[in-house]
Amino acid sequence: MGAGSVIGRTPDQLPAQRPSWKLKPPHDVQTQGIVVSGFSDLPAAKALFLMCDWPENGPGAGIVAGKGAWLKALAAVAPITDSDGKDARAASIAFTWTGLQKSGLSAEALASFSQPFREGMYQEDRLRRLGDRIKDEWQRPVIEGGPRWSGNTPVKDDRTLAGPDKGEPPRQVITPTTVHAMLLLYEKDAKAVQDWADAVETALVAHNVKIVHQLALDLQLDAKGIAREHFGFADGLSQPIPFGTEDGGKDDTIALSNGQPAPRDPWHGVPLGEILLGHANAHAEDAPGPLVPDDLLARTSDLTQQGVPEGTFNLGLNGSYMVVRELRQYVGRFWKSLADNAARIRAHDPAATHVTADWLAERVVGRNVDGHLLCPSGFLPPDEYDFPQNAFGFIEADPHGHGCPVGSHVRRANPRDSLAKDVVSAQTLLDAANNHRILRRGRKYGPPAADRQVDDGAERGLLFICLNADIARQFEFVQQTWILNKNFATLYDETDPLVGPKGGFTIGEQPLRRIVNVETFIQSAGGEYFFLPSLPALKYLASL
Repeated sequence: MGAGSVIGRTPDQLPAQRPSWKLKPPHDVQTQGIVVSGFSDLPAAKALFLMCDWPENGPGAGIVAGKGAWLKALAAVAPITDSDGKDARAASIAFTWTGLQKSGLSAEALASFSQPFREGMYQEDRLRRLGDRIKDEWQRPVIEGGPRWSGNTPVKDDRTLAGPDKGEPPRQVITPTTVHAMLLLYEKDAKAVQDWADAVETALVAHNVKIVHQLALDLQLDAKGIAREHFGFADGLSQPIPFGTEDGGKDDTIALSNGQPAPRDPWHGVPLGEILLGHANAHAEDAPGPLVPDDLLARTSDLTQQGVPEGTFNLGLNGSYMVVRELRQYVGRFWKSLADNAARIRAHDPAATHVTADWLAERVVGRNVDGHLLCPSGFLPPDEYDFPQNAFGFIEADPHGHGCPVGSHVRRANPRDSLAKDVVSAQTLLDAANNHRILRRGRKYGPPAADRQVDDGAERGLLFICLNADIARQFEFVQQTWILNKNFATLYDETDPLVGPKGGFTIGEQPLRRIVNVETFIQSAGGEYFFLPSLPALKYLASL
């Protein structure tokens, strides 16, 4: 199970820490801290979902000045953290499309955001892509009755089809609770973060901004610095790594935490524009972001005209699109289902004494509980930092899925080079897979399960948060083309066994294969597409 715990070792016996990446000035003070850091040194957090309780700014209503005042009040009690280093506590904020509209952003500016963000997660075509709702019916990976919250983005008919009759416009599903912004607070312990949340609530109530939903988040790391989700598995092990240049040009924006240049990681390297708007992306283009008109307000702000058409200012530079989904995990259902499957397999094949609930669970995930990748010989040994090995390709480690099944969660969520037909094309497929990476910043919520075999009815799960510059090419692609693709790789009529709906799951073993019938273990209770503004963009919004 790896090299064992670091508890009891002296400092000179501990392995060196892997250098992390950071932004160079001036981008570090312009970018929200959550982009560069998961704030692992601040284990307690609160997600506050906010609603601005006043008439919207919209067509026919006119823009009312002063609706960004609540952001100034927020800045006084919870200033948003930048990326220039560690802080004693931290805060991040992101907005739904309706939240930006509420705060007074002009219709012209609102129309400049990307189409997925303008439509919102609960537009019917986007719901279908995500596998949440098909033919007017909520699917099993959604809680009964449908999600509880979203941005409730109004219907937009942006179609450009020719002819007078374009058919009915896409529909929008409305959730009971409307969210205009999500504020994340990070502190050293639960009491400190709750006290801070109370102070925020008091400051915002005078501006008719209400907390309509909240989740207490947790990030308790083990002795090796690894977080675990509610099913008990190591989590957050594989992330894209932005790389920089050494030419001193526009894209010379990344360095390592030890001050050294940040070369392209051969397995996980992505251009910064895959995460931050306004920077070069995987297509060697500046990732497009929203614009605001060139007017007095823009000219007196900290926004720049860098990389945007004449007559506009860049609202998107050093911002990102944030995908948020509240995913409930059913721990008792997960372990009972796999225990039942293991018993069925052993009853059918008495020689399969190795097949247990834990054995099946590891194959559903694709790693063992400590995060080490399964392979035909067992699992990959830890790397030089005594951390689960992450510098690998499936073509070399396990081309046929005899250790880590072809349809396991880790192979679907990031196929790496596994979809290549041979070694010659492996690099091409790895590069293609890295064009769809997302930067995860989620945390679990709810109490740990006292008994993993028992469904105690408590609400627990993961507040999934990821950052990407292109929602359709990154998050939605991963969800539709890899996670929920029934014909992924060599499979037929199967989806992701961990986060997908009820169905079959193939485990390859020599000389035969085993089919496991997995249940629905995770369900969405709400979600939305958010815009994570830069600090200059946030200042602009506060001045509206």
